[in-house]
Amino acid sequence: MTVLAAERHHVSRPEQQPGQFGLLYAEVQQFYAHQMQLFDSFAAQEWAGTFTPDAVFDVPTLPQPVRGREELAANVRRNAEAQARSGEQLRHWLGMIDVQPQPNGTLRTRAYALVYLTPKGGEARVHRVCVMADTLARSRGDWRVVHRLVTRDDLA
Repeated sequence: MTVLAAERHHVSRPEQQPGQFGLLYAEVQQFYAHQMQLFDSFAAQEWAGTFTPDAVFDVPTLPQPVRGREELAANVRRNAEAQARSGEQLRHWLGMIDVQPQPNGTLRTRAYALVYLTPKGGEARVHRVCVMADTLARSRGDWRVVHRLVTRDDLA
């Protein structure tokens, strides 16, 4: 990457006291750890509650974006039924989380998401490699997803 290209990719962070960004970053990591555990355990309502009421969840495995908490929860319940039929376990792992605070108080995040699939009695394997881009906003003191766009490496 050239110096000019590197400069274009750099996004400056708003002024913060030393250590503030580290605390924010840890908070975001905890948010995602909790959210993915809810998702993988099919806690539909609780997982949907980590989104704003009017959130958009855009993922390539669905024909159209999911909008709002009720649709989000219904999607998780469908996933639980499909997984029960298949006998396979899916687990999501997020890493390489980039957090960019925005002037309006929201956060833009980008992370790699690996989806592991384990057949009953079988070996775990990487099922999908994705990139997850979110906009997060504070609501009642907690982070909530306003918009999530997931892309898959195999569909790029």
